[in-house]
Amino acid sequence: MNRSWMYVILTCLFELLWVYGFNVATSWWHWAIIVVIILVDFHFLAKACENLPTGTVYAIFAGAGTVGTALMDVLLFEGSLSVGKIMFMIILIAGVIGLKLADQAAETKQKEQGAAL
Repeated sequence: MNRSWMYVILTCLFELLWVYGFNVATSWWHWAIIVVIILVDFHFLAKACENLPTGTVYAIFAGAGTVGTALMDVLLFEGSLSVGKIMFMIILIAGVIGLKLADQAAETKQKEQGAAL
């Protein structure tokens, strides 16, 4: 697996960690840990954007964070899961996949044009 994709996975995981921390933090040192996690998260986000399209990285980051947060709310904090939530999570995931496929198509087309020259 490409190192840049490892950064994407790490930034998604760290995003879920700090979101979880927002829900459970009760003292100043909890918040200090959350700030460190956020800084590490944005470091991984920046590293992922060095070699991958920024739009794709951010879409995956935001999509994973949104779906992960919604599922975390249901599984860990007794939130509700409705048909509407499920439908919009599916739409969000489809959008992230569509964006990735569109980026791949554009890269392929650009490579073909470069080879033709």
